[in-house]
Amino acid sequence: MLVLAFDTATPAVTAALHDGERVLAEHTTIDARRHGELLAPTIELVLAEARATLRDVTAVVAGSGPGPYTGLRVGLMTAQGLATTLGVPAYGVCTLDALAYGSGLTEPFLAATDARRKEVFWARYADLRTRLDGPAVDRPADVPADGLPVIGAGADLYRGVLDAKGHEAPPYPYAGSLAALAVERLAAGAPLDPARPIYLRRPDAVVPGAPKKVLAPGESGRATA
Repeated sequence: MLVLAFDTATPAVTAALHDGERVLAEHTTIDARRHGELLAPTIELVLAEARATLRDVTAVVAGSGPGPYTGLRVGLMTAQGLATTLGVPAYGVCTLDALAYGSGLTEPFLAATDARRKEVFWARYADLRTRLDGPAVDRPADVPADGLPVIGAGADLYRGVLDAKGHEAPPYPYAGSLAALAVERLAAGAPLDPARPIYLRRPDAVVPGAPKKVLAPGESGRATA
């Protein structure tokens, strides 16, 4: 088994290789604007570090969000394209699940990432493996934390509203955790979702409306009898 995992649903462009027992290589760059530029070189880097090639990969796993539309689709389209080319399955794992798994927490908590527009994507967990609620998107003040610790960059960004309570957890879902979680679920026979996006709201970009009519010189634009 050789699982290639990556996530582009947050500012962390992250990729890792897992052989079914351990993470062989992992690399992450924090850059919210260059997902498309950075993902392929990052994949090449972890393959080289592990002394593997794409033809050695037996499964592809991508973070399925939630996340901003543009970044999220980079990872998922790459996963689908690689899986088709290599003839291997492509799976999607909730990005917040990977963040939670990487925390190592065994008590109830929330995971939150930046959703922009002064909102966060969040989910509630019983422990690092068990999601109880979400994913959802809300303003920080409307997240039902109920006194629980909140991990992730969303908590760091709105620390005055979402209390991190001193827990030292990764701010982003790193690909090593994503790969390890996927491998664990596969080994347990748990079904994995296809590599499809989790969208919780409409994308920021919209289709432009019809252009306004340009009047010729001397035209007033008023109807005449």
